[in-house]
Amino acid sequence: MLRKWLSLTGVMTLAVAGLGPAWAAETKAKPKAAETTAKPLSEKEQKRRQKKLEQELMGSLKKWLNEDVAYIITDEERQALKRFTTDEEREQFIEQFWLRRDPSPDSAENEFKEEHYRRIAYANERYASGIPGWKADRGRIYITFGPPDEIESHPSGGTYERPPEEGGGTTSTFPFEKWRYRWIEGVGSDIILEFVDPTMTGEYRMTMDPSEKDALLYVPNAGLTLMEQMGLSDKTARFSRTDGTRLGEAFGGTPMRMNQFERLELYAKVQKPPPIKFKDLEAAVESHIKYNTLPFQIRTDYVKITDSSVLTAVTIQLENKDLVFKEKEGIHRAAVNIFARITTVSRRVANVFEDVVTVDTTPEFLQQAANRKSIYQKSIPLAPGMYRMNVVLKDVVGETMSTYETALRVPKFEDEKLAHSSLILADMIEKVPMKSIGSGQFVVGSSKIRPRVGETFNRNEKLGIYMQVYNLGVDEGTNKPAGSIEYEVSRQGKSDKLLEFTEDVNSIKGASAQQVTIEKLLPLSSLEPGQYTLKMKVTDSIAKTVVTPSATFTVK
Repeated sequence: MLRKWLSLTGVMTLAVAGLGPAWAAETKAKPKAAETTAKPLSEKEQKRRQKKLEQELMGSLKKWLNEDVAYIITDEERQALKRFTTDEEREQFIEQFWLRRDPSPDSAENEFKEEHYRRIAYANERYASGIPGWKADRGRIYITFGPPDEIESHPSGGTYERPPEEGGGTTSTFPFEKWRYRWIEGVGSDIILEFVDPTMTGEYRMTMDPSEKDALLYVPNAGLTLMEQMGLSDKTARFSRTDGTRLGEAFGGTPMRMNQFERLELYAKVQKPPPIKFKDLEAAVESHIKYNTLPFQIRTDYVKITDSSVLTAVTIQLENKDLVFKEKEGIHRAAVNIFARITTVSRRVANVFEDVVTVDTTPEFLQQAANRKSIYQKSIPLAPGMYRMNVVLKDVVGETMSTYETALRVPKFEDEKLAHSSLILADMIEKVPMKSIGSGQFVVGSSKIRPRVGETFNRNEKLGIYMQVYNLGVDEGTNKPAGSIEYEVSRQGKSDKLLEFTEDVNSIKGASAQQVTIEKLLPLSSLEPGQYTLKMKVTDSIAKTVVTPSATFTVK
């Protein structure tokens, strides 16, 4: 953003330098005029401007924190936000802040957010006085807890008949309001809050003392309670109370809610932000902020199912040495819980999956098991488009956890256009029994393809190559697909081709115009350790079109 701003500044300066003759004549008349030739900014000036820009960005964040969500953000969230150092982290936090409060995460709209800003607008319109409505006590309570179930309003004050718990009798009051909530989560039931405007300026403030609205409180022998009128109490006794009020003696007993500790507790509770209702989303946000202690690798591959559906294979690999094994009845077991959620750009949930990966071994083979890897795959059919995937892994025994977030760009395979699936480098390609076709981990059609996550192979292994090609042209004479596939393996940084061969698509078993499936196993024993590139070239001889997928791999 700073670079863009600086370039615009440069354009503006050059535009001034290119003004017409009138300006040039004036310059001659004033030889001491400032130079207009654009000069590169000094490092000091660049730092100054960048600091100014950061201050502007922080200013908008500060406004969001101290105004927009001042009453609903928790202390933990406030502290977490302050720890972030980049704009991307802060924007992601704000997005998650609203999401974890959304009552319907599957919908495009966030009803909580919309209602929150509606309340702010209403408070600013309804409760403003010398200060903005959102800052006033009534505005704060309205924004935090919503509209009350009942309002008793006395906008002009005047004559007031006290209830028995306040001593009864008639007095005159300042403007005041009583708000009643039948229920507030985290606060309680039958909540009564009182707001008084003793300055007659329209700025009502919340009070714990119901006598604060009494305009005759300090006038001798005026506005007496029933007990005072009957001579059973004296008005001066109000000023010797120790419960924080100036109420007269109650007529007929004091209800529990008038107890000083109950009033103090209520006052403290309504100052706190409302509790977050959706604990599952809260846990997801907390893990996003805090956890990255269980290393794993992940990859995604795409294979066409139909014109409107793509098989998205999510493969996760763990190093067993990062897991904690627990012994029970002579068996050592490690277990990892996997949870993933795939959402659309509008945050609508497209798919959720969860599973447990376990590793069992005996004591004598524990060391060998720890040196191996564990791999898991989940295949999900998705419509073409953009998605977001969030993955959480947790070691059940070791209590370590990690999160991962990535974009999924599910391709659209258009009709009558040469295309191909992901090019998968695998450590295993084999046919599956008839009953297993199309089901189970790593199974695509009639084959089991296990991707090598990280694409690193040993020289004693074979490199598996799997790819599907779609929409090849058909030779009208033979009624068969017409095209060729070229393979080339070269070492990175060198031009020598270590492997090069071409095959006709008709030589591939099961080839058709709709789909050609490539399954190859390449021995690596002849390759020296290093990094290599596999390049493929698929040519449609009828439409004269070409696609050139490629992949890199490492030989150890």
